[in-house]
Amino acid sequence: METDIATVRTELKEYRESITTELSALCGTVKGMEESLSACTDDVSCLQKEVHRLTAVADALQKKCDDLEARSRRNNVRIVGVPESQGCSPASVSALLKQAFDLKEAPLLDRAHRSLLPVPGRGSPPRVIVAHLHYYQDCTNILRLAREKQRIKMSGMNISVFPDYTAKTAKARAAFNDIRRQLREIEGMKFGILYPARLRITYQNVEKTFSTPEEAQTYITQNITGR
Repeated sequence: METDIATVRTELKEYRESITTELSALCGTVKGMEESLSACTDDVSCLQKEVHRLTAVADALQKKCDDLEARSRRNNVRIVGVPESQGCSPASVSALLKQAFDLKEAPLLDRAHRSLLPVPGRGSPPRVIVAHLHYYQDCTNILRLAREKQRIKMSGMNISVFPDYTAKTAKARAAFNDIRRQLREIEGMKFGILYPARLRITYQNVEKTFSTPEEAQTYITQNITGR
């Protein structure tokens, strides 16, 4: 029995030493992981700050690019409804604008071209003509007359003239189309879209301005239509 007990003690001692060695190695591994995780946490914190900074810079650059693009289009008008067979040279478009709005003189155009889309097939609407006027005053005058006349019939054509907004601005303004249709049915309602995309309504001598269609819809439902 003494021999067996000695053997068991020896085995237990060896097992304990093995466990101790493994625990020591595991403690070293855990300590190394803790140091690595601490360094990773610091790196993640730094990266988050850098991402926030770069996001702010990217947003500022995006707004600046949008503003520059919008400014480059200030002298542009978009002419809708001119058949593809009609020429779109600056001289022909200038003569078209003069005839459409009964101008004393043909406006000076720097350039004019069709929208950059494939040529439409038979029966499809013609591409839009984008015309760049040399003088900003001519552009604002034509757009004012276009708002007054809406659709213009001439020489078998029904044409309309609109400002040349950027895609982002045009999408934001189009978001108010449903609201504008509702407002047309309300007697005594006056409304308009402010640049770049804000809805202004005047009803019973009260003027309100909205930045989103949701804000406008909530106000109209709660204070005007009651529906």
